[in-house]
Amino acid sequence: MRSNTYPLLFVLVASLSQAQTNVRDLGPKGDGTTDDTAAIEKAIHEHGSVSFPRGTYRITRSIEIPLAESGFAALSGDGTARIVMAGAGPAFLFKGSHQGTAAPSSFKPPVWEKERTPMVSGIEIVGDHAEADGIQAIGTMQITLSRIVVRKCRHAVHLTTRNRNVLIADCHFYENSGIGVFLDQLNLHQINVVGCHISYNSGGGIVSRGGNVRNLQIGTCDIEGNHSAEGPPAANVELNSTGGSIGEVAITGCTLQHTSKAPGSANIRILGAGTDPSLERRVGRPTTREGNVTISANVFSDVKVNIEVREARGVTITGNTFWEGFEQDILAENCEHLVISANNFDRNPRYLVNGFNEAENNGLVLKGCTDSSLTGNIISGVCRQRAAVDISDGSRLVIANNHILDSDGAGLRLENVKNSLVTGNLIRDDRVVGSRTKEPSLIEVKGEGNQISGNMLGNP
Repeated sequence: MRSNTYPLLFVLVASLSQAQTNVRDLGPKGDGTTDDTAAIEKAIHEHGSVSFPRGTYRITRSIEIPLAESGFAALSGDGTARIVMAGAGPAFLFKGSHQGTAAPSSFKPPVWEKERTPMVSGIEIVGDHAEADGIQAIGTMQITLSRIVVRKCRHAVHLTTRNRNVLIADCHFYENSGIGVFLDQLNLHQINVVGCHISYNSGGGIVSRGGNVRNLQIGTCDIEGNHSAEGPPAANVELNSTGGSIGEVAITGCTLQHTSKAPGSANIRILGAGTDPSLERRVGRPTTREGNVTISANVFSDVKVNIEVREARGVTITGNTFWEGFEQDILAENCEHLVISANNFDRNPRYLVNGFNEAENNGLVLKGCTDSSLTGNIISGVCRQRAAVDISDGSRLVIANNHILDSDGAGLRLENVKNSLVTGNLIRDDRVVGSRTKEPSLIEVKGEGNQISGNMLGNP
């Protein structure tokens, strides 16, 4: 059995190596000084599948890969090849012709025959120009990016116009001046970003703005420090529907953190006010409330606001761990069908060593939210807020079975909240005498139609 297996593996490995062309055999020097642009472009156009051995390949303009003309394309390395982009624009620009959806009936035969699944893997791209980008894709089907490092560029991955079924896995997008993964006014359904480190990109980590985006899955990534103290407000994950529509998103199993020193920093920012010309006529509001977002099993810390949600519908925040929201842990405004459940909002004593000296405020603020629930959470150690949980101008809310503990101000404050159920909450401040709040556990201002019962209150 063994004697048959090893020869078969040898033949398989040999055939794979023969399928890819060593780019150095086709002219590029890889010496870090020669302009290899034309030679690399010629190699890709003529051979499609090329490998980059160890070396530094300097290019001075974008290498365009027109898939409809050049056919299938795959660029790969073993992690030792570096592409230095010394010009403006993306190092590699993939251009496909797919204009349909992801449904089989929408494909024209040439997409499957010449264009599907362009791949880049195992290479590093380093910017040497203020407007250098890593990889851009337009009109592609199943573009797959894996084991890539992009740093010192503007945007690491820039997806524009239309793409379908994108996979980004096991990549490092680090210290870029713009955005790590940028969905820029894009028509895109089906994209998975998994197992990546996306860090210290000044314009944001994973950012979707405008366009028409559905089925965005972000999982098991470390996404941190994607803000700039000098730049405009940024987020580790930003879903901005302004002028478009973004929905059907899952963010699961990630760590999202840093940096509270940047004004307007957020771990997740959802701006759901999208565009639908018929909405004014139908519901009397000029903008949509995009959403259908699930945020689950993540760890959040060290920003101004951990999760900011505005004008959204159908956002579920469950099973996460929060701390160090320097302004708030959650800020939600004008949302519907918002579910906040089974989260841990804590001030863990071990983080006193970080030098902030409890400067973070934490707390939850909900303004103008309807048909929503806040259930089964532990909320502890909120400082310098008028309430640990501050809810105003809401209706048809369920606030139940929460622990609201050891916080400044009131525990739960309801102002102009109507037709809501508040039950089964434990609200106490049992800190040492002299540190306890003098505010009531629960304050209701101008409310009507509410049922408030079965709560255990520990303050006057």
